[in-house]
Amino acid sequence: MQAEFKSSINDFLEQLPNHARLYQKPAACLAVFRLLPILARQYVMSMLFNPMPVALSDFDLWTKMSSKVYQSESFNKLVSMHIFQFDGQHIILNDEFRKQFITALTGGGNHNSFGVPCIDEDKHRVDLDFLDKYAKETWETILHFMVGTPEGKYPGEGVLSLLRRGGLMTGPKNQLRITHSGFQFLLQDINTQIWTLLLEYLKLSEDTHMDPIQVLHFLFMLGSLELGRDYSVDFLTDTQQIMLEDLREYGIVYQRKTTSKRFYPTRLATSLTTDAHSLEGAKNDNDADKGFIIVETNYRLYAYTSSPLQIAIIGLFANLRAKFSNLVVGVITRDSIRRALMNGIAAEQIITYLSTHAHPQMKANVPLLPPTLVDQIYLWELEKNRLKATPGILFRDFLTDMEFDQAVEYAKELGVLVWDSSIKRMFFITTAGAQPMIAFLKRKAVK
Repeated sequence: MQAEFKSSINDFLEQLPNHARLYQKPAACLAVFRLLPILARQYVMSMLFNPMPVALSDFDLWTKMSSKVYQSESFNKLVSMHIFQFDGQHIILNDEFRKQFITALTGGGNHNSFGVPCIDEDKHRVDLDFLDKYAKETWETILHFMVGTPEGKYPGEGVLSLLRRGGLMTGPKNQLRITHSGFQFLLQDINTQIWTLLLEYLKLSEDTHMDPIQVLHFLFMLGSLELGRDYSVDFLTDTQQIMLEDLREYGIVYQRKTTSKRFYPTRLATSLTTDAHSLEGAKNDNDADKGFIIVETNYRLYAYTSSPLQIAIIGLFANLRAKFSNLVVGVITRDSIRRALMNGIAAEQIITYLSTHAHPQMKANVPLLPPTLVDQIYLWELEKNRLKATPGILFRDFLTDMEFDQAVEYAKELGVLVWDSSIKRMFFITTAGAQPMIAFLKRKAVK
């Protein structure tokens, strides 16, 4: 999953119109470097302290034969990110990137891109356990809301807006429900989940005329801060102070109150640009990181977990029959699968979830899941998909075959034709083609 989020944030970075501004901050250069493929990082480090252009043939000497397949990918990524400049025979490292990245590695300067620690001691200082608990509870509030178990707490309006904007939930404001993409979102690790929402936040910032470069600078700064240390708010720009308030809703930063002049990055923040799982250092009983589900050929399901979130996710596609302190018993039925399918959850996603969280005792089974269960889930999905409703308009009562054929041909050109019958002189098109088709028939009638 880490590779997926890296690909997404890199794709966003490649589309930026002004990389020169992005590379003006050492923390941003360090973060971008961490997000590069491994071979690309090797190339950057090999050229960092060498100001001279490097011949293209020299890169072959720096690359093992077993890694040649990744060479083109690394070059393309570095060029598209404007880190490498290519003149046909030589490669030149971007001067601004080189300068700021060296500053990031060696220290010095007054750029404040790695945050400004508070000098005075916090009278209400918090420890790592508190920050981990705060981050976990705040983030899981969002996940609980998505699966329909808000547990007394609801995400803020900003979070709900991003969930709708990202297609993770749909429906009216007071009747939001999870979508196909939303369930896929729940299957991902926390880092990928956070970046999914942050990328929507970045797109939203462009629509609200916030400076996306400042937004990125702040996110990359958070990824480089020291966990458990408090940092001053006074040195943040106006845009970044607005972001600070928004990011509290995700558990990425902690402030005792909105007027506080200091903030603490949580583990969700400090792992934004690393391969470490966001909360792997936290002291919690997170069953999602180990297998805990056993399923039988009679469709019974046993989940050895006490996590309310995991229990709620299982409840999306199974009927829960009994609940104990560390065990939940359920059964997968036709109705429970149909309920999940109606909520936009695909059969493949359910099977992937069961496989990912399978108990270690099931790992010895070949295949992992009972074939009867897997086949039946797919059959229930096919049963639901036998009929598909398409909203549209039926056209009929054509006087001649020529009129009918011309109208059908025009519908095909528009790409809106769903069904036609030359014998009955009838055809059906989507609602998108209604107005063009009516206008076409009127023009023909006038002639």
